[in-house]
Amino acid sequence: MGSLTEAAVSRTDLELSQIPRRSGRPLGPGDGRRHDVPHSHDHGHDHSQNQDRVDDYEAAAAAHGAHELKPVDRGRDAWQVLIAGFVLDGLFWGFPMCFGVFQDYYSRLPEFTHAGADIPTIGVLSQSLWYLGAPFSAALTRRLPKYQRHQICLGWLLAVLGLLSASFARSVGGLIGTQGFLYGLGFSLLSMPIMSMLNEWWVAKKGMAFGLIAASSGVTGSVLPFLLDWLLRRHGHRTALRACAAAMTLLSLPLLPLFRNRLPPSEQAVLARPDWRFLRAPLFWIYSSAVLVQGMGFYYPLVFLPSYASSVGVPSLQGALLVSLMSIFQVLGQFAFGWLSDKNISPSLLACVCALTAAAASFTFWGLAKSLAFLVVFSLLYGFFAFGFGTMRVAMGRAVSDDPSTVFAIYPILVFLQGVGNILTGPLSSVLIASKQPVREQYAAGRYDAVVIMTGATSCGAALIMMLWHGQRLKQICT
Repeated sequence: MGSLTEAAVSRTDLELSQIPRRSGRPLGPGDGRRHDVPHSHDHGHDHSQNQDRVDDYEAAAAAHGAHELKPVDRGRDAWQVLIAGFVLDGLFWGFPMCFGVFQDYYSRLPEFTHAGADIPTIGVLSQSLWYLGAPFSAALTRRLPKYQRHQICLGWLLAVLGLLSASFARSVGGLIGTQGFLYGLGFSLLSMPIMSMLNEWWVAKKGMAFGLIAASSGVTGSVLPFLLDWLLRRHGHRTALRACAAAMTLLSLPLLPLFRNRLPPSEQAVLARPDWRFLRAPLFWIYSSAVLVQGMGFYYPLVFLPSYASSVGVPSLQGALLVSLMSIFQVLGQFAFGWLSDKNISPSLLACVCALTAAAASFTFWGLAKSLAFLVVFSLLYGFFAFGFGTMRVAMGRAVSDDPSTVFAIYPILVFLQGVGNILTGPLSSVLIASKQPVREQYAAGRYDAVVIMTGATSCGAALIMMLWHGQRLKQICT
């Protein structure tokens, strides 16, 4: 599919697949054109092309008697869902992302010292349930499309109760069951219905919308650690958890009525049935492998950057600021690459740029860092490009299939695969971190050399998987 005309037809097929037809069935996956390989088209007229998409969509909607449907990619309702999703996702991601603050505090409490080795499980559960639970939450969303708002409310309630009940826990096991499991389960349940609604409201600007949602955790991640640290030191964990539960209720409860579907229930039910033939598409497995490999090294800077900074003589406060700086550039990177993915640029090209730049930053500015300046540059580059890679999940799904229901089916699978890397970070780090004391003059301070190499190598591996695939495809086309 090399011409702009064919590309325009493909995009129109995607939009028409979301429009109710008189037969009661939207265009199925087989009715439109499919991509097995993403292409980089001439995007010199992206603004006019995107406007043409929306104009064609509205004209086709009117032709099919869908006057009652609100417009996509614009309007109060579309932005309302996007902004509410940004705030809610940022608030609920904040606590798992900042669990290091809780872990440091819990490990110093006499009542928890006997089970200190189990404390990290609290944070692992609250994060990993979002990743590993994504396919199951998405399946529930597809199975009961009429109850998506109910699913959001149920997840919200479980997460808030998880924080509140954790304040009454008397043991590490109690914290694992409340702040870990209950909170993580609730967050997983509420997340996928929001993504499904975004999938209905945003078409031509889908990458930008999902990128903005992904960036929300960076906003809270740059501020919340300092607030939580102050609360814990000043008032203790019980008061801090109750204050957080109250603040979460006050800030997020008014957002719940803002979430609404664009399509009527009958069309939601049809769109909820994806075409599982994408499992036979080689490109799906290429992207899945790349996401899995990148995820196996992605989280190490988030875990070890403050301790690495201390080992080379950087004060602890400045080490904490490095993580906040990375979170700020995470926001910029995820929004930027989400926006770029809507511009007819190959998602493989964008993902390779992200992965290779993150790898280069790891090998150089992290591995060779002996001062704060190098670590600042690393935080900027890694935050912008490594997190930008995660934004490509939606674009990867669109490259495999033009069918929006299939894109929504692919998205949680890629989230799950990245979560596998999150789970492996704990056991692998105990193997990679040397028992010897750090030596400032050595590469990666001696103790962290394997972690730095693992971070860079996995990013390189993800890029290599995609480059080898597209190189082989190009060779087949040329011969």
